Amino acid sequence: MLQSSTSHLATALRLCVLLCCLGGGTAGVAKELQLTQASIPQLSAAMDAGTLSSERLVQAYLDRIAAYDQQGPSLNTVMHLNPDALRRARELDEERRVSGPRSPMHGIPVVIKDNLDTADMPTTAGSFMLAGSLPPDDAYVVKKLRDAGAIIIAKLNLSEFASGGALNSLGGVIANPHHLGRTPSGSSGGTGAAIAAGFASMGLGTDTGGSVRGPSSANGIVGLKTTHGLLSRDGVVPLALSFDTVGPMTRSVTDLAVALGVMTGVDPADESTQKSINKFYTDYSQFLQSDSLSGARIGVARVFMNDDGEVDWLVESALQSMRDAGATVVDVEFPEWLLKSRGNFYRAIRYPEFKAQIADYLATLEGNYPRDLEGLIAKAMTLNAKRDDGVIPNPSRWSLMRKEVEATDLMGFEYRAVKSHALPLVAETIAGLMKDNNLDAIVYPTASSPAELIERPAGTSEPGSGGSPVILANLSGFPDLILPIGFTGRGMPVTLSMLGTAFSEPTLIGLAYALEQRLQAIRLPIHTPPLAGDTLETE
Repeated sequence: MLQSSTSHLATALRLCVLLCCLGGGTAGVAKELQLTQASIPQLSAAMDAGTLSSERLVQAYLDRIAAYDQQGPSLNTVMHLNPDALRRARELDEERRVSGPRSPMHGIPVVIKDNLDTADMPTTAGSFMLAGSLPPDDAYVVKKLRDAGAIIIAKLNLSEFASGGALNSLGGVIANPHHLGRTPSGSSGGTGAAIAAGFASMGLGTDTGGSVRGPSSANGIVGLKTTHGLLSRDGVVPLALSFDTVGPMTRSVTDLAVALGVMTGVDPADESTQKSINKFYTDYSQFLQSDSLSGARIGVARVFMNDDGEVDWLVESALQSMRDAGATVVDVEFPEWLLKSRGNFYRAIRYPEFKAQIADYLATLEGNYPRDLEGLIAKAMTLNAKRDDGVIPNPSRWSLMRKEVEATDLMGFEYRAVKSHALPLVAETIAGLMKDNNLDAIVYPTASSPAELIERPAGTSEPGSGGSPVILANLSGFPDLILPIGFTGRGMPVTLSMLGTAFSEPTLIGLAYALEQRLQAIRLPIHTPPLAGDTLETE
């Protein structure tokens, strides 16, 4: 572990300097904080100063959820509200008063995708087939957040079993707060929409084939697909463990850096975290340097452009901002074989692993739940119309289960060949491309066109088969940081992906922070404007 001996005082000093840069003043606390604009360090400083309470903060977020999730635009992001959130906030307020904060996340409200286990709230993966399921304990990252003093205020809607469109049989359709007729993307669509709408300071998503990055882009927020092995997947409903990662989603790079550090660590229950030994940090805020672009070399993968003129314009504007900040920008090309094969490689792993690994997860549950993929399919076939309790059919996801159940097992030659040879080849190819060009990151639009309409035309493609670049990070295990860079003329957000090599999160955070300070491209969605209670008096 790196920086394991970093003292809380040193972290606090860094955050105080950061607050001054963010306009917090010499004392680090403004007279007023706007809930939907304040950073986690600013909120923490106000609570340290005794001018803001966690209870007040939690209530303000709950008020926004009440106003905009089931009422108003009815975003439908929340699956379960935590009934103990306010009580927990009061406890943490008292603890702060008596003994000080546990971490920079002490008393900070967070929301998490409903495929991460919580012992005190159901974990359903968005499926009516797991309704009411209470796991035996918290997921590792959930426990780390709670131990750091964060307050989980809600479990969020998602694509069913973290795959497919932004809807599920138990929670229904999720809306995009920037445009209610457009998708928030999947599978972490509830987290993306909730963070954009200002329902919490930080959210957790999972990413197997773009599921943090698509929703971050569609909703115009910051997101991180972490290096495979940086954050534990213990207690996450699996989709494909060779690709599954957990990642933070926030309204700023600052908040992402603060939240990431409290979740890292080697977990005996997840062997992938062994890869992070001596490579992870407990404090990523130290990399928030506004001059990080100076002297950097950035590669541009233009093969993922030319689908939408407005998106391309914003990408070019961001590239020029990088040059203005002192970066060298060069064009790079991925090998043609990689671009043509990436979808096949992805599905050769994803389908067989879900078939095997979902059964392992289901075996941990108590109650009358299906025990394998065949059982899930059989249960799904009992629902063919909307029920009185709001449960709806989800044929598109359940049809995909047929392909998953027909996949080879984990001893199949294609699976073993891709796992043992193709995935290392992809990682070595991307790393070699970056090394030969002396690159700090490769960038491209996360999505080559804005979020699509919810009512899509028939014939949408299978996972991993489209023109999206995002699965390159899953195949390689590399990190990919998503940064808002602007909006189209019709108000839809556009983001830039920053792809690095394994455990290069510090570099990506620095580059993204430097660009973010120049662009300032995040905006509160038009359908979730400020409420009267969003102004937090701190004097």
